[in-house]
Amino acid sequence: MSDPLLTLFDVAFFAALVRISTPLLLATLGELYGERAGVLNLGIEGIMLLGAMAGFTVAHHTGSLWLGVAAALATGAVLGLVMALLTVVLGVSQHVSGIGMTLLATGLAFFFYRLIFGQPSVPPNVVPFAPMPIPFLSDLPVVGPILFDQTVLTYIALAAVPVTAWALYHTLWGLDLRTVGENPRAADAAGVSVWGMRTQALVLGGALMALGGAYLTIAQFNAFTFGVVSGRGWVSIALVVFGQWRPWRCAGGALLFAFLEALQLRLQATNTLHLPYEVFLMLPFVMTIVAMALVSRNARAPASLLIPFRKEER
Repeated sequence: MSDPLLTLFDVAFFAALVRISTPLLLATLGELYGERAGVLNLGIEGIMLLGAMAGFTVAHHTGSLWLGVAAALATGAVLGLVMALLTVVLGVSQHVSGIGMTLLATGLAFFFYRLIFGQPSVPPNVVPFAPMPIPFLSDLPVVGPILFDQTVLTYIALAAVPVTAWALYHTLWGLDLRTVGENPRAADAAGVSVWGMRTQALVLGGALMALGGAYLTIAQFNAFTFGVVSGRGWVSIALVVFGQWRPWRCAGGALLFAFLEALQLRLQATNTLHLPYEVFLMLPFVMTIVAMALVSRNARAPASLLIPFRKEER
């Protein structure tokens, strides 16, 4: 590798990688909860956008970033509850209801932003979350600036990975959730509420998705734009498949995509390869498609994914 390319990979590059992975980690884990319970939530793109708008709006008008976080979580939870009503209670097609949710949430985000802020010549902004170095750990060589000099939302996203793995594989709640996604009839016979578990998964997942969207507007950037999510929701769905529905593997996929995103940003800045910038913009998505094609061939989804549960049917 040439010296110019070697200069791409420094501590700042990997610190940026972790920042870029934060919304992907949150959204991917949110999608993972729903799919492990048997529900594909295609509303993720819209949920992230409306969460980003709600979090930014509340933070802007109150001056409190944490109230913005709370607003985003509440928004995502409500949208997850609506998804549960459609897919779990009413048994509507998960594909149709998910796409409908994305369209609805996207429209609401645009409508309320225009209603609240109008069309100002200077877009409104907030003072975003600042990095919060962890004492002693942030002073460690190499690892310190990369992992321990981030915003608090990044720490939450990183902590959410082991918490999710523990919850799914080492708690009774996680066992019930996975059973509902694999064999809801057996879960129902054992006294587990299939509707209840799927609803919990969608509400929790929606909250995480919306928090991922809010991170973009109150931590990574300091303003809301209509293209702020930029397909991260759809990528997160692919990352769940890439990770074969396992938290650590999904996190690895999110880091891989973030690596490619950080790389294309650095390549655009340095223009070492002298290519049109559109090539760099395509890089993360093209590589994600390639990785999906290679990995998904042997992926095994939860057995009851996309299958509605109706207790009266046998």
